[in-house]
Amino acid sequence: MTNEAILPHPVLIGGQWRAARANGVFHAENPATGEALPGEYPVSSWEDCDAALGAAAEAAPLLRRAAPGAIAEFLTRYAERIEERAGEIVEMAHLETGLEKAPRLAGVELPRTTGQLRQAAAAAIDGSWALPVIDVRLDLRSRYEPIGPVLVLGPNNFPFAYNCVAGGDFAAAIAAGNPVIGKGHPSHPGTTCLMAREAALAARESGLPAGTVQMLCHVGNEDGLRMVADRRLAAVGFTGSRAAGLALKAAADAAGKPAFLEMSSLNPVVILPGALAERGAEIAGEFAASCLLACGQMCTKPGIVLLFAEAGLDRFIAAAKEKFEAAAVGPLLSAGVARSLRESVQTLREAGALVITGAGSIEGPGYRFPNTLLSVSGSQFLADPEKLQREAFGNAALFVIMDGVEEAAAILAHFDGNLTGGIYSDSVGADDGLYGRLAPLLRARVGRFLNDKMPTGVAVSPAMNHGGPFPATGHPGFTAVGIPAAMRRFAMLACYDNVRPGRLPAQLRDPGPQ
Repeated sequence: MTNEAILPHPVLIGGQWRAARANGVFHAENPATGEALPGEYPVSSWEDCDAALGAAAEAAPLLRRAAPGAIAEFLTRYAERIEERAGEIVEMAHLETGLEKAPRLAGVELPRTTGQLRQAAAAAIDGSWALPVIDVRLDLRSRYEPIGPVLVLGPNNFPFAYNCVAGGDFAAAIAAGNPVIGKGHPSHPGTTCLMAREAALAARESGLPAGTVQMLCHVGNEDGLRMVADRRLAAVGFTGSRAAGLALKAAADAAGKPAFLEMSSLNPVVILPGALAERGAEIAGEFAASCLLACGQMCTKPGIVLLFAEAGLDRFIAAAKEKFEAAAVGPLLSAGVARSLRESVQTLREAGALVITGAGSIEGPGYRFPNTLLSVSGSQFLADPEKLQREAFGNAALFVIMDGVEEAAAILAHFDGNLTGGIYSDSVGADDGLYGRLAPLLRARVGRFLNDKMPTGVAVSPAMNHGGPFPATGHPGFTAVGIPAAMRRFAMLACYDNVRPGRLPAQLRDPGPQ
């Protein structure tokens, strides 16, 4: 074996792949087997972070002046390059995450990712995302403009669609005219490196500044927080755990800069009595399929279901239990995810939740946990709402059995902010009174409000809101999915007062003669 073969993977800084100035190294693991995968990846020191920030700061004014067509060309060419290497990228992601190659990775997530990039390219050309406003009488003009270098930190559960150098935050920040420093997730470093290579080539082909796209495989917590506080960085985009998100938010708040965080969500579903009696078995099947999709590792998984103690309840619980016990148990994304899930289920049990099925152990390779259903009474929930809202990220969910509308309203009033929430009601109007009482309470606590459907599945649409009140996100007024709205997170509102016509951005000049 040559020395070159055992060197850690290089990092992308200032348009060049170079050896990292590292504090340490790490390996990816195959969560289906628990075995280390080939390849060694660096944990960059502050020297790398400093160099990336410097290159991003140099690129920012150049990118601000770049033609929208050049940015669109990059995003489009990047999407094409990803598709050209789709087989290799999908294979790597499958090994690093345990997610199925088809349809999940190849047929769903990768096309969604390239579709996002192309939507962002179209928005960059169109320009309406900037919301230009012209007041001719006062000679005032304003629009949204690039905010500056953006640090993007992606999660473990979407190796493509939320990747730090390919996902929604990345596409939105670039389309708005900002350079991006991507901090990879240690669960899928090989996937991120493959995509970063295509991004770097596409940026070079499109003539964008060298520091437009940069990638560090990983950094220590202290250096990551130092990057957030650095004056050269303008904003942060993050998807991940609440603990990590709150640490980033504290650092960003102290430095006075925006941090757009997607952190945690239970995505409550309320099933009203009429719906339960009318189609309880059908809803139980929808719930099980949604909750266990990707082994429950979806940010929009229905993690808590509110049910009334009325006719049909026992049949619904029995049907859901049967579905959970019959479903295959896939691998969790990492040893850390498995450990956190066990701890969360234990916390729910200590707070009074009873096990309907699961919560034991599984023999076999990799990181797995039994499909688990728990239940708790409404009165028990109200006695300890904080612990019983503990997110169990993975293949587990909690039923809350309520005694009447007043208890239901009290429970909803205790809910934290969530990404989504929904209500199932019957088709003949028997549930309308209950719906009218409970819907406003739930509506105020979720970003996306659903009727008669489960929350998994986030359409990449201009009308989508993938956000919500704290602590689902760090700011309730923005979405992580949906172009062009997602772009405005990474923009500043720029106003021009009495500026001479020739000095104005073309978008803010008076229209010529018709």
